[in-house]
Amino acid sequence: MATQMLAANTAGLVRKLRWPVHWLRGGIRSAPVSAAFIAAFWIAGAVSGGLGTGPEEPVAGWVVLSTESLPQHWPALLLSGLWASGPAGYLAGTVLVLLVGLPCERLMGSARFAAAAAGTQLLGSLLAIGFAAAANSLPGEWSRALESESFVGPVAWVCGVAAAASTRLSTLWRRRLRLGLFTLLVLLALYGGSLHSVTALAAATVGAFGGPFLFGRRPALPGRIITSRREARVLVALAVAASAVGPVISALTSQAVGPLAVLRYLNTNVEIIDPQTFAGLCSDPAQSVDCGAARLQLRAGPAGFFLATLPQVLLVVFADGLRRGRRFAWVSALMLQGLMTVLAAVRAARYLSGDSPISLDELGAAQGALGLILPMLVPLAVLVLLLATRGLFGVSAPPGTYRRIAAWAAGLAALLSAVYVLGGLAVPGAFTPPATAGTLLGSLPDRFLPLLELELSTATPGLLPSTLPADLLYEGIGVVFWVFVCVALLRSFLTPAHTPHSKDLDRARGVLRAYGGGTMAWMTLWPGNAYWFSPSGNSYVAFRSDLGVALTVGPPVGPAAELRRTVEGFNEFCTANGLTACFYSVDREVERISANLGFEHLQVAEETVLPLGHLEFKGKKFQDVRTALNHARKAGIEAKWISYATAPLALLDQLHAISEEWVADKKMPEMGFTLGGLEEMDDPEVRCLIAVDRDGTVHAVTSWLPIYRDGAVVGWTLDFMRRRSSGFRPGMDFLIASAAVLLQEEGFELLSLSGAPLARASASGAQPGADPDSAAGDSTLLDSVLDLLGKTLEPVYGFRSLLAFKAKFQPQYVPLYMTYLDPASLPAIGNAVARAYLPGMSLSQRLALLRRIVDGAR
Repeated sequence: MATQMLAANTAGLVRKLRWPVHWLRGGIRSAPVSAAFIAAFWIAGAVSGGLGTGPEEPVAGWVVLSTESLPQHWPALLLSGLWASGPAGYLAGTVLVLLVGLPCERLMGSARFAAAAAGTQLLGSLLAIGFAAAANSLPGEWSRALESESFVGPVAWVCGVAAAASTRLSTLWRRRLRLGLFTLLVLLALYGGSLHSVTALAAATVGAFGGPFLFGRRPALPGRIITSRREARVLVALAVAASAVGPVISALTSQAVGPLAVLRYLNTNVEIIDPQTFAGLCSDPAQSVDCGAARLQLRAGPAGFFLATLPQVLLVVFADGLRRGRRFAWVSALMLQGLMTVLAAVRAARYLSGDSPISLDELGAAQGALGLILPMLVPLAVLVLLLATRGLFGVSAPPGTYRRIAAWAAGLAALLSAVYVLGGLAVPGAFTPPATAGTLLGSLPDRFLPLLELELSTATPGLLPSTLPADLLYEGIGVVFWVFVCVALLRSFLTPAHTPHSKDLDRARGVLRAYGGGTMAWMTLWPGNAYWFSPSGNSYVAFRSDLGVALTVGPPVGPAAELRRTVEGFNEFCTANGLTACFYSVDREVERISANLGFEHLQVAEETVLPLGHLEFKGKKFQDVRTALNHARKAGIEAKWISYATAPLALLDQLHAISEEWVADKKMPEMGFTLGGLEEMDDPEVRCLIAVDRDGTVHAVTSWLPIYRDGAVVGWTLDFMRRRSSGFRPGMDFLIASAAVLLQEEGFELLSLSGAPLARASASGAQPGADPDSAAGDSTLLDSVLDLLGKTLEPVYGFRSLLAFKAKFQPQYVPLYMTYLDPASLPAIGNAVARAYLPGMSLSQRLALLRRIVDGAR
């Protein structure tokens, strides 16, 4: 028995050891160019004797890239990517090619991969040398460093290949890869400033523009990035985080000479002071200020660096809150960026006046007023970005969240202060000069603040640690305090969101579950809605108040017996508060009740409903539906129910990619109001049906909202619909048909395929099913305007095509109306509807849409 177990364990170990061999063998077969490069990379280094210290003369002159490579040593433009500067460079280059080169070659194909590698290396090197030559006319150390530096390594062409390969990715992942890559490279170029980083940035730029040509397409010119609210928040958070990380990169890089490297002196000025320099400073009584600063630098260590970079650490924390749309993170980042802008300007003025321990000579690239003013624009630019995108960050934490954090932080600060003072009094000889109660209390505020006293004060620090325990006490209390604050803030960003109507929302949810509502009732629980409750408390109206218009989200919710009183009561509420009542996307019954109050009406949408119980996709009229089901079965695609709130991260990433691709292709913002997105899917009661193949690839996704009646779910309403552009084409047909079959088997009564705004059955080619009297009161002129709007928006959002698509399921048609009291209020109502559906539309997009409308009217 023991022998068998040993044999089994040995066999298992052998299989584990063979895995890297099989992986490498498979990589060589699928990516021969990458494998050939790695072999040539090491062979070239070994033959030239450059594995230990890099290429040496006479080989170095022909393979090391510098501004002097042209014209005589022009092969270095290409060959510099085939050598490295030492053992670490060869190992790092090999790992980089394995991690980036192999997947890029598989994605692009070997021929395109080789062309991209050679082209980006060559053109990137040319651009970098040209830029260095042009920078010669600029004052400062950066231009001199670019002219004197040289480098070898595969980093440039690997970055270029990654940017070129991104052309083959979906919209979301292409955007993410390029933003991540270019953010990193721009930071390295602007803060580090080496010729190596400039060449890598140039190669990546060549790859981004040249990648489409490799696949027979023209590159799209950069324009306004069209994203969902979720992805726009991610982009703003990335910009804030990048502005924080850059100065830290400079502080950690002793040779940083980029145009923004001066920020390390303005925000993160903690350097390693060697004992010889320290002794020289302190031996001269005239340099007492510098001696005190050096003593603190010498004792600061990692804790001191953390406190020096505290503003950057907090910005990274706030960036996580911005990513989640948190209002507190936006306000905090705005205030911190404003403070950093002011402090940076003050310090720059001190440097220029010479009233600083750091001389202008030490600033390197930032010599002169221009070099100091330019970095001031970085926090200012981020400040402007935050102000311009303030509408994205409206998510609030529950009341009292930050008061509790402040109380806990104050208590911890008091406790740590007591530890510091009592600990210092216990070992007074561990400080220089010996600690007293007065000196400990005097130095206490500095223990919790960034190390700004080096620039803001000319006085020698009054108390400094001289032993390791004193170091821990001196620097540790500030670190403990701010780590607690950062963790508390990060946790606060994960707490459930709170809105001004959170209590009303909970109340509305209870009413909806108890009494039910129409097929659109669940949309009344979405963010952005306000609520009016009937005197009985059993009914409510969800609405959005904008520009003096109270625009309802569908019909009232509550018992049918109270419907008339609820409509009348809401109209009286609007009149009393100076609002114009507009019942939007309501059914025939609400339209009749409001007509008795003097309201006029327009049909603004058509809802399609599938009664369940006896639904069968048989006969010629369901031929397209059966074809989709059969093709899915043959392709190994199945319909699978999931909950977005509990779905694994890998699955959510696919859903985000599909959604972002759809938004980007529309060239217009994602619509809201009665059209949900990913945020509305994140609800435990919302069901998602996905079309997924055997490999786990999601081809399409739909979301379904519950329809309540008398405390029970009786049906479901289709909301979110997205399909992967390169996936299973009849994915929507398959998912809707599958949902109908599955929900019918679960015993539900009906399925609503939702309404199509600005589309009607008679105009879409679908079978007409509306009440012939439904448009009796419509204005011919307004009808024409709505038809024109529907026709104009059709190429962008496809509402009429969507209604025609739903016709293949042979649904029942239910007209949806907009009712209004005064025709003179129609311009304000139209503006309110547009702002409700497209709250994030920019001025340029509004003008483009207006141009389309005008062109369509001709």
